[in-house]
Amino acid sequence: MLKSTALLTDRYELTMVQAARRSGLADRTCVFEVFSRQLPAGRRYGVVAGTGRLLDEIKEFRFGTEELDWLAAAKVVDSETIDYLANFKFTGDIWGYREGDAYFAYSPVLVVEAPFEQGVLLETMILSIMNYDTAVASAASRMRNAAGNRYLAEMGGRRTNEQAAVAAARAAYIAGFDATSNLEAGRSWNIPTMGTAAHAFTLLHNNEADAFKAQVETFGTGTTLLVDTYNTDEGVRKAIEIAGTSLGAVRIDSGDLGVEVTRVRKLLDSLGATNTKITVTNDLDEHAIAALAAAPVENYGVGTSVVTGSGVATAGFVYKLVAHKDDTDNWVSVSKRSANKTNIGGRKQALRQLENGIATKELLAAGHEVSASQTQRELLVPLVTEGLVEDQFVGAAGVAAAREVHRKAMLELPIQAHRLQRGEAALPTEFI
Repeated sequence: MLKSTALLTDRYELTMVQAARRSGLADRTCVFEVFSRQLPAGRRYGVVAGTGRLLDEIKEFRFGTEELDWLAAAKVVDSETIDYLANFKFTGDIWGYREGDAYFAYSPVLVVEAPFEQGVLLETMILSIMNYDTAVASAASRMRNAAGNRYLAEMGGRRTNEQAAVAAARAAYIAGFDATSNLEAGRSWNIPTMGTAAHAFTLLHNNEADAFKAQVETFGTGTTLLVDTYNTDEGVRKAIEIAGTSLGAVRIDSGDLGVEVTRVRKLLDSLGATNTKITVTNDLDEHAIAALAAAPVENYGVGTSVVTGSGVATAGFVYKLVAHKDDTDNWVSVSKRSANKTNIGGRKQALRQLENGIATKELLAAGHEVSASQTQRELLVPLVTEGLVEDQFVGAAGVAAAREVHRKAMLELPIQAHRLQRGEAALPTEFI
């Protein structure tokens, strides 16, 4: 575990601080906003994730002796700036969408108000956490929708780096997955863990039957036996012969799953194992899961598609300065005007319009405040106040709360949001 998170950033964050201190504007109060100009192509909604992880990292955002010595040796910034960084502590305010909630184009998922020299230092860390976790949660939510009420496990840790594996498991659980194979995610975030044996365990033994016997003797007949190491049908027969008809489940990890599971179900039933479940784990994504909706599958295990690859479309979040106070302490709205990279200046207020409990549009007020009506839900909540993190959003309790936020958010979205086909965003974004 890193002692400090302060160097999880880009060099230009620190050089901007040095130059702003030279110009005398480093302590100017600013508002930064995290948003995406559009959802990933074809996506109908996104899911905010990473907030709790981010808040933990902000607590540890300090420049210790090791970090300061390295910055000095590498000549990243001058000695005066290093003196400032030695006493750095974030003292600003942060608001955000609740973790697990849905978001849309231009949704201000995080709003940071702080002196420039504080707010700018958090940019890279905020984006690296929120972009990845949100991308995973958004993909995982689609898979949860496709799976319906069937058991859904995340098992993609071997397809990404070790820290991303833990973050991905957390984000997938918030989006509705039932468990993870990653033990660190289980320890850190109180996520249920699952897993029994891989093909290597079967290959270790002299024959498949010996492997099955060892597993059943160790874990009981409620275990899940991997039956496709050699011949799936023979594997099923041996599994039932050894474990009996009370075997918990068989797992299939190869072949045409639609065909395989139908044949295996018939075979299990013919052997009297009518209550033995079928688990599938072969390169699943939301479309493969949806294709198996009518198949006799009870459990899904998803790997690559929920942690990396084309299924995890980047959230595309950016971190932009949208307002600052002038020399007379009045707010000034600012915005970038580059082609294809424009944004709306001014601090945002975000509301979700509801009709009979179903969301119809995202409403954003820029540079002014509006009073929310009874049919509108305020989306921004305080996350950090004067540098102090709101603890209900962090740790295992924060994950559990975010999971419930997501469940309610999905019930609130219109039915078209849950279609897997490429399409327009489920809610339009309207500036008021």
